Amino acid sequence: MIKKYADIITALQAGNYAPIYILCGEEPYYIDRVADFIAANALDDMAREFDQQVLYGRDLQGNDIAPVISAARGYAMMGGRKVVIVREAQSIKKWDALEAYLNVIMDQTVLVICYKGKPDKRLNVWKKVAEHPQVVWMQSDKLRDYEVEKWILSYIQENNNSSVRIDPRVAPLLADHLGTDLSAIVGALDKLIAGRPEGVNVIDPALVERNIGISKDYNIMELQAAIIRGDVVKANRITLYFASSKDHPMIREMAPLFTFFSNLLMYHYMPSKAPAVVARELGINPYFVKDYEMAARRYPAGKTFLIVGYFRDVDARLKGINNPSAKDDDLWKELIFKIMH
Repeated sequence: MIKKYADIITALQAGNYAPIYILCGEEPYYIDRVADFIAANALDDMAREFDQQVLYGRDLQGNDIAPVISAARGYAMMGGRKVVIVREAQSIKKWDALEAYLNVIMDQTVLVICYKGKPDKRLNVWKKVAEHPQVVWMQSDKLRDYEVEKWILSYIQENNNSSVRIDPRVAPLLADHLGTDLSAIVGALDKLIAGRPEGVNVIDPALVERNIGISKDYNIMELQAAIIRGDVVKANRITLYFASSKDHPMIREMAPLFTFFSNLLMYHYMPSKAPAVVARELGINPYFVKDYEMAARRYPAGKTFLIVGYFRDVDARLKGINNPSAKDDDLWKELIFKIMH
């Protein structure tokens, strides 16, 4: 049975455990969350000491799942449930024993296989696993870049009972700095929440700078704001800072700007410019609609079309196409000049 993370956690919290969990995918955050929940809650402290085993795929002799299955077939010493967790299962090459285990599953055992990657579903064993009614299969995929901001806002809301608010400028700031690594994002958010001065319930750019080290003045959001306002001096100052730091590769920093101007091009041709409509159609926080209103006045549709082309040209040159020697600072200066003049 293919299940979503939220459904699995809800079932586990209700005490409903399946005999086998296949937790796979390229985003380790949800894999670890489910495995850690089972490890912490499936058994009480005494039973855990005797009836829970954690094995690692890289340590299994012959890269064979057989020792894991042997452990799963054993009886619980305390007479109740037994838990067997195999982490880093992507290192395992031989899966025959798992295929055989599907024929006679030990009902009192909870077998958790953490496979950080994508199993080859063309193999017979994975076909059988995916179709087996007693197997819970969770696919944990990486977030896309445009999904990260919404995820950050959801995390804050779901984990703090709305007692902590996040400044709308912070989500894109963290997304730009941390990318799509959910574990890194959660670590940063938890640090921000814990690091708030007493009585402060808003996570703003200043708090991010103090606790995470992301400058509130030299970041992609400030660059975008400078471009929208037509502040050439500040835009050049920020891009010079980017070019001098290995933490701000141009190909990464350009991405949200490209998205902004691509959205701006769509904004120009929207029949309705009502804020609620714009936010829905562009998939953005309503807070940022005003940025598109201001940018549209400075950059008409024709100019915006050219700007999108400038980004595509620089992206190609960063990848070595028609660009034998230009450095980031030169490319930034050229790009900013073309956009703002």
